[in-house]
Amino acid sequence: MEEGKYLVRKGILELRPYIPGKPIEEVKRELGLKEVVKLASNETSIGPSPLAVEVIKKEVENINLYPEGSNRILREKIAHKLNLDKEMIIIGNGADNIIDLIGMAFINEGDEVITGEITFPAYGTITKIMGGKLILVKLENFRFDLEEIIQRINKKTKIIFICNPNNPTGTIVTREEVANFMKKVPQDVIVVFDEAYYDYVEDKNYPDNLSYVLEAKNVIILRTFSKIAGIAGVRIGYGIARPELISYLGRVVNPFTTNRLAQVAAAASLDDEEHFRKVLNSNQEGKEYLYKELKKLGLFYLPTEANFIFIDLKENAEVIFEKLLRKGIIIRPGKTWGCPNFIRVTIGTTYENQRFVKTMKEALNY
Repeated sequence: MEEGKYLVRKGILELRPYIPGKPIEEVKRELGLKEVVKLASNETSIGPSPLAVEVIKKEVENINLYPEGSNRILREKIAHKLNLDKEMIIIGNGADNIIDLIGMAFINEGDEVITGEITFPAYGTITKIMGGKLILVKLENFRFDLEEIIQRINKKTKIIFICNPNNPTGTIVTREEVANFMKKVPQDVIVVFDEAYYDYVEDKNYPDNLSYVLEAKNVIILRTFSKIAGIAGVRIGYGIARPELISYLGRVVNPFTTNRLAQVAAAASLDDEEHFRKVLNSNQEGKEYLYKELKKLGLFYLPTEANFIFIDLKENAEVIFEKLLRKGIIIRPGKTWGCPNFIRVTIGTTYENQRFVKTMKEALNY
């Protein structure tokens, strides 16, 4: 193993493998449980879009054929929905795949990439792989500090990643804050707005970042079908930017990066307004219920604009994670983000939320 380290890129040696939420099947097998509730990966507990399921069943008969490499049909459908040109859209194997493409297309060794200290780790991973230097800026009140980010920009700055709503805090930066920020960002710096959870946002001050793309600024917006559409298992997301930036991303994308089932499922889910409303209503009801119960438990939490809640346990979250796990509840301990006393909990169905609260009371000896 020691000899092997000389074979890999320098950045690889600094990385730790990303550890996703434990799968339900694994927990059942390891602990001998019959029922497990997973609230660890921000999946849609309501399930997938029925329209997506229907088209997947039909498309299964065609999986002997390669998928459409250009994703033309899906790109046209997204473009029509957003009133954009299809050349402003690129499809990937989940939004995190687009993050990798951004790194491969734009980060040179020595380039600096700025992001928040507590956020989605994929930004840091691709930066290090490509030999870039990661600049982490502390959050202010658990929100991206855009003013401090501006102060950290220099001639080596290539990309700024802003997760909005932020994962894992669920907080947002507002329209006015982003407007002031964009006025100060140099034209040769790319700003990536990761909007994986934008569908869930209720705050009226959420920014319309598509306007910056239409102004031909160096802005890339990331979105996904994994959350509100409920098709995380087939992996598909997309990026939006001016055509020139999209063309550069297109040079590093694999020819068949998204499969046939994902393509048709994503296209169908765009038409499923009923499922969209059902998921949002469930999320809003679950959020209000969990807020109320967390207050009863005396736990600090961050009001969220996403489908998860970041909770401070004031004690080692790994201990509580293990207690919940043994009772069939999977949540996410905050160690991943350097927040050892926090947990991130996906807002589930009524039953799942009640199971979580009941088990939390037992784990905390409430």
